[in-house]
Amino acid sequence: MLYDTLHTFVFSPTGTGRRTADAIARGLGAANRCDCDLAHCEASPVTLPRESAALFVVPVYGGRVAPAALRRLGQLRGDRTPAVLVVLYGNRSAGRALRELEAAVCGRGFVPVAAAACVGEHSYSSHRWPIAAGRPDADDLARAEAFGCRTADLLARTEHPAAYDCATLRLPRNPLLATLRFARFVLRYRRARKRDPRPLLPVTDAARCTACGRCVALCPAEAIVPGDELHTDPARCIRCCACVKGCPAAARSYDSPFAPVLSRLFRQRKPDVFSL
Repeated sequence: MLYDTLHTFVFSPTGTGRRTADAIARGLGAANRCDCDLAHCEASPVTLPRESAALFVVPVYGGRVAPAALRRLGQLRGDRTPAVLVVLYGNRSAGRALRELEAAVCGRGFVPVAAAACVGEHSYSSHRWPIAAGRPDADDLARAEAFGCRTADLLARTEHPAAYDCATLRLPRNPLLATLRFARFVLRYRRARKRDPRPLLPVTDAARCTACGRCVALCPAEAIVPGDELHTDPARCIRCCACVKGCPAAARSYDSPFAPVLSRLFRQRKPDVFSL
């Protein structure tokens, strides 16, 4: 089948998913492209025709799709519209995210024809505790674009592409010892949170903050109020760290207890995995 328009739906508060999406879209090479930034708006309540194609790119939070990403698909529907599904994770595990994304888009009338689990710099990554720092890098993006080209070729030579079963995508496995140590840390963390349930939030250095409003514009959850950039609403914050990574004055920081554990246990570079 030939598709005239590519619709991209990307939830990427820190921009890593957007870079991956752009590389895949270049490979798909549609004549027309319509982008929906799910981090800052909800998808329009439309039905995409089967003569178009859709690209969904969402981040993984704790082995699941970021809930806000699924919510913002809203009333979007497909008419057996071919779809490319991509989850982006921070070098630990993609978990069940791809299957969740598959269920969400299939329930809206899309037909998955290709899928990928890609690695991007973790939201908690910092200079002190690097976690997949700098990814996607040039090699990641080149492979993503090549994946887009292969998917475009599949669509060009197949009038009615068969649905791809995301359960068949073989994800990289973690070493057993690292998995056990991480599980032990999570159990201890949960016990500690029961004793002290106060939310962990990004903090702002008042001496550095210039009240430029950049964090307000970047926050996908409207957890920072214009004129009150020193504070974060704990009920809204999703700990994506867009405000931390995007602050031009480096005034914001987020010291997650997960950062040193993830950095130490999951240093080995995981490959992006693509299939169609």
